[in-house]
Amino acid sequence: MMEEIKIKLLSKDDLTSFKELITVFQKVFDHDDKDLPSNAYLTELLLKSDFVVLVAFYNQEVIGGLTAYEIKKYYKENTELFIYDIAVKPEFQRKGIGKALLSKLKELSSERGIQEIFVAADEEDAKALLFYEGTGGEQEKVVHFNYYNY
Repeated sequence: MMEEIKIKLLSKDDLTSFKELITVFQKVFDHDDKDLPSNAYLTELLLKSDFVVLVAFYNQEVIGGLTAYEIKKYYKENTELFIYDIAVKPEFQRKGIGKALLSKLKELSSERGIQEIFVAADEEDAKALLFYEGTGGEQEKVVHFNYYNY
C-alpha cells in the first residue's frame, strides 16, 4: 500500500487539497466547528513561505497530512519547524503514513537548513505520544499556557 501513497508539499494552486486536509483534521480531532475559513484566507496561508502543508494521497484521495510553521530564532540565524497538526484518516492509520509524512518533513527541513522540528502533544493522548516516540521524537516535559482574548 505504501507504494501507492503520494506525499505532496502544497502550493497556492492546491486550495482544494488543503480544504480536504482540513476536513480530515476536523474528523480526526472531532472538531465541533465545521465551517472553513474563506478561500482567500486559505490561499494567503498557502502563499506564505514559512507555512508548510504536506498531504498524503491514496488514489487521489486526501487521507492525511500535516501543517507546520517555520519560526525564525532571534539568538542565532536559524529557524525551527513547529508541527501544528498531523493526522491520518482512521481507516489509514497504523500503515506508516504518519511516519512517511514526518520523513518528508525532515527531508524538507534538511533542504531548508532547519535543524529542529518540534510538536506539542497532550499527555492524555496516548496514541500521539506512542507515535512521536516511535518516530524518534525526544520527549521534553513542559507546561503549556494559553491566553485568550474574549
